Parts: sequence; structure tokens; C-alpha cells
Amino acid sequence: MSGNLFEALWAGKTGGAVAFDRPGQAELSYAALHAASGRLANRLVALGVGPDDRIAVQVAKSAEAVMLYLASLRVGAVYLPLNDGYTPAEVSYFLNDARPRLLVVDPAAEAQAMALAGEAGAAVATLDADGGGSLTAGIERMSADFTDVVRTGGDLAAILYTSGTTGRSKGAMLTHRNLLSNAEALAALWRFSADDVLLHALPIYHTHGLFVAINVALLAGAAVRLLPRFTPDAVFAALPGATVMMGVPTFYTRLLADRRLDRAATAGMRLFVSGSAPLLADTHRAWEAATGHRILERYGMTETGMNTSNPYDGERRPGTVGPALHGVSVRVVDPESRAPLAADSVGMIEVRGPNVFKGYWQMPERTAAELHADGYFTTGDLGRISADGYVEIVGRGKDLIITGGLNVYPKEVESAIDALDGVVESAVIGVPHPDFGEAVTAIIVREPGAEVSEAAIGQALAARLARFKLPKTILFVDALPRNSMGKVQKSVLRAECASPKV
Repeated sequence: MSGNLFEALWAGKTGGAVAFDRPGQAELSYAALHAASGRLANRLVALGVGPDDRIAVQVAKSAEAVMLYLASLRVGAVYLPLNDGYTPAEVSYFLNDARPRLLVVDPAAEAQAMALAGEAGAAVATLDADGGGSLTAGIERMSADFTDVVRTGGDLAAILYTSGTTGRSKGAMLTHRNLLSNAEALAALWRFSADDVLLHALPIYHTHGLFVAINVALLAGAAVRLLPRFTPDAVFAALPGATVMMGVPTFYTRLLADRRLDRAATAGMRLFVSGSAPLLADTHRAWEAATGHRILERYGMTETGMNTSNPYDGERRPGTVGPALHGVSVRVVDPESRAPLAADSVGMIEVRGPNVFKGYWQMPERTAAELHADGYFTTGDLGRISADGYVEIVGRGKDLIITGGLNVYPKEVESAIDALDGVVESAVIGVPHPDFGEAVTAIIVREPGAEVSEAAIGQALAARLARFKLPKTILFVDALPRNSMGKVQKSVLRAECASPKV
């Protein structure tokens, strides 16, 4: 066997087992998936795609879109999934940076895509939410036989672009070994098997939905119940017969607000996983009270896949993301000197292991600054590690607030605010201040009808936090701005709070 990830995903499969269960559509077996990905691989070759060529994909979620990912692996190409909400200007940047051989889009976007792709020298094919389009037209006449291109573990399998909130978007180069090592570690830790049915409501242009959910399920030979998107109705309809669900915190808070959530609705489930954004400890406890299940939270990022996870067997500690995965080293260091810090000390989180990416596409200087000679990658996250190895994230390094020369970690203040009656959630940011450098500012979402005032919150926090950590300004909003994976966009809040309108 070569180092091609597809061969590892396919190894040992029984062709008749169900690979994809799609509401309202026929089930798709592993044998059918293999044949369909083989036909798509032959179509890609016919379109001029070869080893190391990039394939940019901006399409709706579908089983065919997943097969396109698998076909990309089989031809030795580099898969580049793009958020279907990206604007033409954003797509233009990615195309001109990655220079893909092929761009696959929804048929409705074909004309615009042709103009963008022409500038970057890419061909264009289409794929819609039902699996139709020029990419699959006449695909049944293509041969299902395909000899997978030999790859080494160090060859590129995918490029994922970071959000670019701190500047130019960076393309994280992920190898076959990166993706396989992560899938193997997670499948073993989370006890995945061919008896599982994964309820999949995540997007597939992101690490969580594609490289965690899909790779882990296929590696184990599990079935995937593929929902087009998350809605409470779709999830409750799909829960019977499912055994595992992966979601973002927003999924769980929305389900908790639905009266249909109870122990009977989740009786067949063995595992709920949360990631991509911090899960409030209150949500963790409320979910257990409602369902009897303890959500398993894990921690990862675009450049590394997953790094840590609360255990399957053992304590799933609210507010933490668990110990390091097997084969992964996680440490906390001084942000300036990179000297390792003692247990329970707050510092910069660094990660080393087979999951850590190869570097940033065409950015050697940025790669050298963040991926060090000793193999450790600087995550940009601040955290602490307990004496027994549990990692707690306290915020992003760029979110650290320095007020009057003193460090304030937003997560600590947010946790204190979120624990107050009448508060749904909060976000704490630093706003420029003429005397203190930065002023601690809290943006709070109240429970409907709750009479929570700025004075009441200030008084409650004064008993819990040192004076320099107390918010100098408290603002109330109906909802916090979030990206497509549920992460609070503090950059948006900082911009709004710096505006004269606020």
C-alpha cells in the first residue's frame, strides 16, 4: 500500500455496507462509493487533472461532493474546499494564490466562475446539490476502474485557507499522513466501528465536517447519515438509528431550546462530540441533564486537525478540551522565550505531532515564524494544562487584553459573566483607551425578559474578579456575531466598538 489516504480509507471494507444514508434518496453502499469515486477520478484525468494539481471546490453539500474529494485523493491531486458563502472577490484571491487546474462550482455560478477562473488559468466544471452538472454529466459511461496514484505520506492531500482575520488568508498545506494519522487517532479514541451511524449536519468545506467527520467514519467503515444542513427538525428526524453526532456549540444550544430534546430522543446515541468553538460549561451540564449524555469536547485547528480530546472513557471535564491525542505533544510556553511553563500556568499553546501541517502555501517566512525547527507549531491560542494533562483554552493570543500593563484573559471574565443569572453568553474584548492602553469591554446577550443591568453585572463581578479585570464598559446585544462554524467573531466586535456609532 502507498501513502495515499484513499487506500487507507478503503482498506478492509465490505462493499455491501452502507456508506451514505441520504434523507429522501437511495442509500449508497461502500461498493457504489468506490465505483463512483473511480468514475470521477477518470473524469478528473480527462479534464487534465494530475498529481499535485489543485482542485478548488465551491459547491453545496452532497454525497457527490464527498466523492469528488475522494476522487481527488485517488488521482493524487490537492483538494481545496471553499466556503460556499465566499464572495467572488474572496474566491478570486484563492484562485490566484493556489492556481488550481480545475474550479468546481454550482451551475448557477458558472458564468461568474468562468471569468474568475480564466484569470487564474483554471478550467471550470459544475456540480449541484443533487449531484448534477457538467462534472457528472454522462458519468455512468466512464469506467469505474481506476488505479490510485501512488503517494507518500508527505505528499499534499489538501490546502485549507485560514479565515484571514489577522491579515492575508493563509493556505495550510495538509499531507496524506497528516489526515490519516488524525483519523486513526480519533477513530480509536472515540471507539468508531462499522456498527456506527454518524449523523452529519456540518458543512464539508471545513476541517470538522470533512477531515474529522468524513475521514473518521469512512476509516471505520461506518455509515454517514448526510444532512444538507443543520436544522432541529432534520436532526430530530435523523436521530433514530444514528449512534454518533458531531456538532458545533450552536447545534447543542439550539437543540436544548427545543422541547423535543429528552432522553427518549437520544436513546440510541452513544456519543455527542462538540468542537470548532468553545462549549460553555453550562451547555455541557444542561445537555447531560436533558439527555443523560455528556458531550465530548475536543480541540483542533486548520493547521493541525485535532490536537486534544476529552476521553471516551473517563472524565469529560466541562470547560476543558481534554488531554493530547495519542502521538501528539501539547505544551504551554512563554509567548516570548518559548520556554515551557509549569502546570496550570497560562501561556501560548504549542503542538507537535504527525497531525501538524507541512506549512503555509507560498509563505515560507510565515511558515518559519510559526512552525519551528523543533517541530512545534505555535497555535496562537492561550491556555493552561492541568497536572493531570487536561488542556483549557483561555483565548486567542491576539485576544489577550493588556490594560494598565496587566494581562487579562477574556475567557476568565467571560466565564464569570456567563455564570450570572439572566445571561445567555458573553464576549470580552479590549478597546483602545487613552490611559490604560486597552479597556476591558463586555458584550452580553441576556435571556429573554431578564432584567439584567450594567450596574448589577458590575456589582456581581466585583466579588469574583480583581479590579483590573472588571469591564469598564458593558454592552447588551441580541446576538453575538459568528462565522459559519459558530465561532464568535471578536474582530467584528472590536471594529464595532471602535466605531462612533457604539
